[in-house]
Amino acid sequence: MTDWLQVTRGDAPLIVSFPHTGTDIPADVEDALVSPWLARQDADWWVHRLYDMAEGLGATTIRTAISRTVIDVNRDPSGASLYPGQATTELCPTTTFDGEPLYKAGRAPDEAEIARRRDGWFTPYHEALAAEVARLRGLHGKVVVYEAHSIRSRVPRLFEGDLPNFNIGDNDGRTCDPALRAAVESACDVEGFTCVTNGRFKGGWTTRHYGRPSEGVHAIQMELAIRGYMDEPAAFTPENWPTAYDPDRAAPMRAVLTKILSGAIDFAQS
Repeated sequence: MTDWLQVTRGDAPLIVSFPHTGTDIPADVEDALVSPWLARQDADWWVHRLYDMAEGLGATTIRTAISRTVIDVNRDPSGASLYPGQATTELCPTTTFDGEPLYKAGRAPDEAEIARRRDGWFTPYHEALAAEVARLRGLHGKVVVYEAHSIRSRVPRLFEGDLPNFNIGDNDGRTCDPALRAAVESACDVEGFTCVTNGRFKGGWTTRHYGRPSEGVHAIQMELAIRGYMDEPAAFTPENWPTAYDPDRAAPMRAVLTKILSGAIDFAQS
């Protein structure tokens, strides 16, 4: 553990990655921003708390406390878009999900600044994640890398209408065995919840980079609509966002997520 990188080791064949729950912004970066609140708006709020059962299942967890606005550890480090032709955010985002500028005029990160952030935070995060994959591959024939995410239910710039509760991504079947995807889909088939596989979100860079089924590493991403565990206001302001984590609202979703993680472990041990 460092002041920003937190790794908790377990011996089960499962790694749960939290790349977007961080809200820390170094002072030099914050000084260049239009609004520190706006820069934190698109965090995956409370997701590491939502999945706090993972360690009890024996999973390894990895989390960065650094805000995705500083650098997004789930983007291609080359800067290439994961979704060509569609709206998305960059390795070092310059806009919010809604397209609002994050930086003051002339203060957006240049190539040298992006490289500094990549060396300071992106690379250590993935060195740690790769080390845990290698450690667990030494213990198990198969390992699952599970990417834990959430997003607002409505983001018109990114997708139409209300996002399903559960959004499963395996890059159109490339990053994991069909049996793992089927197990996740089965766990999500619960009355009151909606689910889609490889819809708007097919899996980010981490899922696509680590998912090598032929080598025993199976990666899958879960993007949750936040309404499953917290209130979602009609309009977002510094006064009402983020809302608090709601344990009662979260309970049904947590039950599904527990089943998913247990199923991932069962798959890897089969």
